[in-house]
Amino acid sequence: MITLTNSPADIKRAAKILKDGGLAVFPTETVYGLGADAYNTQALAKVFEVKGRPLFDPLIVHIASLKTLDHLTCPDALDSQRHQLLEKLVNVFWPGPLTLVLPKKPELPGLLSAGLPTVAIRFPSHLIAQSLISLSTGAVAAPSANRFGRLSPTRAEHVVESLGDNIDCIIDGGPCTVGVESTVMELIPAPRILRPGGISREQLEEVIGPVACCGFAEDILCDQADSAKPSPGMLQSHYAPEIPLFLHGHEEMANLSYNGNEGYLFFSGKSRDVWLINSTVQTDNCTKPKTIFVLSESGDTTEAAANLFEYLHILNKSGASCIHAETLPEEGLGRAVNDRLRKAAQRPALCAAQKAADE
Repeated sequence: MITLTNSPADIKRAAKILKDGGLAVFPTETVYGLGADAYNTQALAKVFEVKGRPLFDPLIVHIASLKTLDHLTCPDALDSQRHQLLEKLVNVFWPGPLTLVLPKKPELPGLLSAGLPTVAIRFPSHLIAQSLISLSTGAVAAPSANRFGRLSPTRAEHVVESLGDNIDCIIDGGPCTVGVESTVMELIPAPRILRPGGISREQLEEVIGPVACCGFAEDILCDQADSAKPSPGMLQSHYAPEIPLFLHGHEEMANLSYNGNEGYLFFSGKSRDVWLINSTVQTDNCTKPKTIFVLSESGDTTEAAANLFEYLHILNKSGASCIHAETLPEEGLGRAVNDRLRKAAQRPALCAAQKAADE
């Protein structure tokens, strides 16, 4: 495995690896992606093998030009109303952390889309990603660069720890700014969020009006059946650290007893401070970085999303026996953070109750 910089020469080198059928890991604004040529079935098969990813879970294709969209999708399969919605979404949110599920060209590899007649497309805003894609074949399939079901990588070192020498190269572009995967959305039969992510429901509705969300019950059905999923991230269990994670509502988290062998992940500084008072623990005994983390001191959901996987990675390696995490408000990117925490949690009954609040 070769570690590359973000220099033009190194990006060009990574692009050649992709064109030759290799695997190149690269940064995006959301998380690091495990890239393969979207037209190369053998390269796509390597992605599934390296990740340990089930074949019924489709991949997202990353592009760097709107012209490429016409080579991957079938615009004629969309009626005039869906065309208008697509144009609005593309004009406002691309490049950016929004993935759109659209009717695909029949010549695209079936492995790419788990045999479905649709394909998930994203135009990332990260300049390294755009350059790499442009210098390769223009279409790069790239799930998150980690073992399937485990914590997503927001730094190059996270990728190395998870995938090691199973990849051909990695471009180290520093930490990812958004920190959670893209929002995945379908337009047929109606606009619906399949996976919450870096674009909030509120942002989408400001542009195209009401948008539905995939419900928790549907997530369970997706997890139980080995059938093709319309979007990545729809399994009930996903994004999990190696140690148990327990998810708590605000009140429950505030009343937890402190255990020095356990890790704690709070939404805001206010939440942590209330807990410190309620738990009657001396502050200097429990605010060590390896056990106590706050996603956003000010309670900002966007900042919380950017820090989520970074802090979970640290807690996962801290020696803690488990992680206690607080749910966020179901607004803005709080929905995306809660989605990741629910799917990583050991307490599905509580997860379902929290999910119901948004339905």
